[in-house]
Amino acid sequence: MQNDAPSPFRRLWSLAIGTLRPPPGRRRIAVAWAYGIVCHTIFAAAVIAMIVAMFFGMSVSLGTLPAPWSYIANALLLLQFPLVHSLLLTQRGGRKLAHIAPKPHGGTLATTSYAIIASIQLLALFALWTPTGTIWWRADGAAFTALCAGYAASWALLIKASYDAGAEVQSGALGWMSLAQNKTPEFPDMPTGGLFRLIRQPIYVSFALTTWTVPVWTPDQLAVALTLTAYCLLAPILKERRFAARYGDRFAAYKARVPYALPLPWTRSDDTVKTQQPSDL
Repeated sequence: MQNDAPSPFRRLWSLAIGTLRPPPGRRRIAVAWAYGIVCHTIFAAAVIAMIVAMFFGMSVSLGTLPAPWSYIANALLLLQFPLVHSLLLTQRGGRKLAHIAPKPHGGTLATTSYAIIASIQLLALFALWTPTGTIWWRADGAAFTALCAGYAASWALLIKASYDAGAEVQSGALGWMSLAQNKTPEFPDMPTGGLFRLIRQPIYVSFALTTWTVPVWTPDQLAVALTLTAYCLLAPILKERRFAARYGDRFAAYKARVPYALPLPWTRSDDTVKTQQPSDL
């Protein structure tokens, strides 16, 4: 059966265009746009902080705590992201998110609230890290060029995977744009197109790749790479349990065809599989 679900671009375009022509409701529209501005500003700051900090191997940041307090602070910064991020994806976490925004818009703005919190977490991790001052290796010449290309490619893969899963969900736009239009958020179906044809978890894999393709290596970068990679390999297990409960045989069929994290050459996904819904990174 042919999948007639709208493409990621058509979904995002339709949502954005509708936001420019919202139904009346000044307070609702004001709240929606305020959340949108805050969300995307912090989101952009977090992405920039992450790109810059890891490019220099976590050797450049704003943290200035002396040892041993810097080690404790860095450990807390590193652990808070996977722990809080995962907790907010549980049913209890979802209920908490629904109570963050002003009533009665909490449920509609839940995805935007989630994106804001995740962005604050990443911004804190990469902007407030206190560098150890130790640099093990700094690439130069051809190695520097190759690693810069790999780093850029890893980020490009992360952007593509997020787009395939639903950019409106990943960026937090779904919540505030839906509120502006006074409608219930419409989540994309379980993603199986694009990079999701190759592996089931391209967002997590590409996120992990960004931590290993940097041109500067320090003990700080190794700690970040090991911790976030472990999270990227283990967290999707919980996500897939949710998908299995939500989609049953549909997800089981997709899972049987598409590998978890490595695009094995002998594994093919069926382009006609009719499955698609939001990714939860």
